[in-house]
Amino acid sequence: MSTQLTTEDEIHAQAYNPVYNPFGGPRPVIVERDRDEHLFFARPLLGPLLFDNDNSEARDHCACERTFLSWLRLSVYMAIVSCAIVISFHIRNPPSNLERRMALPLGLVFWVTSLASLLSGFATYVKSVTKYSRRQALVQSGWKTQAVFVLMAVALGGTCLLLLLTDEQSPS
Repeated sequence: MSTQLTTEDEIHAQAYNPVYNPFGGPRPVIVERDRDEHLFFARPLLGPLLFDNDNSEARDHCACERTFLSWLRLSVYMAIVSCAIVISFHIRNPPSNLERRMALPLGLVFWVTSLASLLSGFATYVKSVTKYSRRQALVQSGWKTQAVFVLMAVALGGTCLLLLLTDEQSPS
């Protein structure tokens, strides 16, 4: 005999059973198909989102979260590169005057790419989860994502070229 949960309170009671979640926490947000309000502004704000798993939606949500975590990882890497450039981390010899002068602007470029990566990943995640909740078809790639990738490629390529040229000019 299978039991089907019908009311929102029964779903909350099962989802936040003390055996599953001993520390309590915010109540989950039940995602319904015909939700008019924006999904991420539903109360409670930090509550987990509960979807029906009808057509492999759990797999799609996990893929969406993995994509967001990849964007987050890229953003952290860019922020680390930004800090290393600003600090002018040199192992063998002290930085030259040219390297000191270009460290702050170059660090700011990488900091901006880090923030752009983070914002692009979060915007893609919010858009994807909102479309999943409305059962709409989804295409991940768009012109904004491509623009962020081009910005990062230009920043990385320009930095490599700049560092190679300054290394050629420095006396050995």
